[in-house]
Amino acid sequence: MTTDEILMDVEERMEKAVRKLKEDLAGIRTGRANPGLVDSLKVEVYGSPVPIKQIASVGAPEPTQIVIRPYDPGTLKEIEKAIQQSDLGFNPQNDGRMIRLNVPPLSTEVRRKLVARIKELAEETKVAVRN
Repeated sequence: MTTDEILMDVEERMEKAVRKLKEDLAGIRTGRANPGLVDSLKVEVYGSPVPIKQIASVGAPEPTQIVIRPYDPGTLKEIEKAIQQSDLGFNPQNDGRMIRLNVPPLSTEVRRKLVARIKELAEETKVAVRN
């Protein structure tokens, strides 16, 4: 391998580690509603798990609320069930056309856990970049 090839390989691996950190941080709950909070959610529809973004539009019309509008209204119950079974900590409100998720304010204990998780993610990324 030439020096340029090694350099390109190292840069690619470092960028991949940083991209992964950004994705992980986007999924961490803050005090504001963020559609990224439900991006990792898989919904069991049509006989297989499907990412929620493929079966519904997800938005945050208010700072404390996430709204999920399924493209097929028949999937509302499956989406609601997936949210309830996830570890997101949301209580879905189904009105027959869409699902609303109210994002409660963070407690001190939850904030401490989030800070610890973020530090853990940062350390994992540092190790990945060093290697």
